[in-house]
Amino acid sequence: MMMYLLDALRGRKRVLVKENERIVALHKGELLGIYGPGEHALPNRRHSLETFRHDIGSAVFASPFEKVLFDKLPEVAARHLTQFRTARAEIAVIERDGQIHTVLAPDAKLTVWTDAGPWAVTRVDTSADLRVDPDLLRRLALATKAGLVTAATVPEGHAGLLFVDGIHVETLTPGVYGFWKAGRSAAVKVIDLKRQSLDVTGQEVLTRDRVTIRINLAAEYRVADPALAVSAVKDFADSLYRALQFAFRKTLGVLSLDQILEKKVTVDEEAAAKVKADMAAIGVEVIDIALKDVILPGEMREILNQVVAAEKQAEANVIRRREETNATRSLLNTAKVMAENPVMLRLKELEALETIAGKVERLTIHNGTGGLLNEIVRLRDE
Repeated sequence: MMMYLLDALRGRKRVLVKENERIVALHKGELLGIYGPGEHALPNRRHSLETFRHDIGSAVFASPFEKVLFDKLPEVAARHLTQFRTARAEIAVIERDGQIHTVLAPDAKLTVWTDAGPWAVTRVDTSADLRVDPDLLRRLALATKAGLVTAATVPEGHAGLLFVDGIHVETLTPGVYGFWKAGRSAAVKVIDLKRQSLDVTGQEVLTRDRVTIRINLAAEYRVADPALAVSAVKDFADSLYRALQFAFRKTLGVLSLDQILEKKVTVDEEAAAKVKADMAAIGVEVIDIALKDVILPGEMREILNQVVAAEKQAEANVIRRREETNATRSLLNTAKVMAENPVMLRLKELEALETIAGKVERLTIHNGTGGLLNEIVRLRDE
């Protein structure tokens, strides 16, 4: 008690600082310094002492007196504080006790409590390469400190086009990539290199005989040069779509409806070659082009159905007449053989009688042994 009374008479105040604390003290508005753990007797005449407590567990030193400390009390600041700064094209990865604490952007500053460490820093010059080291990328992701990183994944069977500030600088193979956001913009466009199909459906075409039909067509293609395919046109798939439209309209527009329906129509060689050449010029290989369906208007389908039905009926009639003629000719040939061979005639008579006898209980034969078939032959001779 006496000690506190003497401090009050001398214009002092005792301030207790815990192990996890630091205080910034001001007397009459001027900085006294930074005080660590323990009890400190500080000037306090007319209550002129001000103290600001800081928990060093938060690590970062955030104070309006930071600049004044480094300017007026550099030795005190150097003893208690560690300051990190980055250049215009530099990223700093700051670690605290072996763990990533923060990532410092270019032209930035961070002040931390030295005793909250130990501290370490990894500096990256982004002026030459924006790519993040794969191991560091994984650590940043695990620490959820990837805010200054643009991450991209290129799947198997794809290629990644890396653009920096809108300029293509590299084609990436499958894998996981990260790029620093350090004053320049990095973006990855992923292109599928596998064989793909493109369907063009419901295209209306006017035939040579002025019948409007709708067609469905398809093409198989693959991207052979992804950088060229992306830079040459806005959308290479749309370019192929339009090329197919033109090719088939040119092919089918010079044919009549009957010609289209009579044979399986494909795009003519000249049109196909032009499509393939035009697409090859923008880095796309067209593998196959095919017409899938021809769709007729409703009234035209009814007319064609009637035509087909009439054709099938006519074919059926021809076949029926041909069969009747063949049957008549066969009967005539049989009659000729029987007339020339009495033994065969007798055998046929017996077969007929056997057949009849199997179906009745009693059979009476008239006209003697000459039989019915002899009478028929006699009639023919007469």
